[in-house]
Amino acid sequence: MITKAAIARMTEVDVSVNGEFVAGYKADGVIVATPTGSTAYSLAAGGPVLEPTVEAFLITPISPHALTNRPLVVRDTAEIKLSVRTTSDEVFLTIDGQVGMNVVEGDEVVCRKDTHRVRLLRFPGRTFFDVLRTKLKWGER
Repeated sequence: MITKAAIARMTEVDVSVNGEFVAGYKADGVIVATPTGSTAYSLAAGGPVLEPTVEAFLITPISPHALTNRPLVVRDTAEIKLSVRTTSDEVFLTIDGQVGMNVVEGDEVVCRKDTHRVRLLRFPGRTFFDVLRTKLKWGER
């Protein structure tokens, strides 16, 4: 996630996918997430829920200035580049909710899938949708 530090200030971030310009976001920040990482934060910012087996990245603007800026889902083979354009305010890069680091105008953050796979623990008898219904308090049948 790239986000601004100052309250009531927007940051400007250009996003490209596989070298193709997607959009210049004026927003509180931009989240790049996998189906199993940072998904809750993306969801809170208006992003979709992805089933964990979907091979994709989410790109979600946080409170974008333009109402037409919507979350985007791209293949997990894509290379996503975030280019910081903000000049006057502090901007931070935060990875997986850890301590943020400053980024400045002209810095680029490249997101791509790693070659190493992570094994996740699954509890027998509880499906992804069971957990989703419970956590989001969706109605029972």
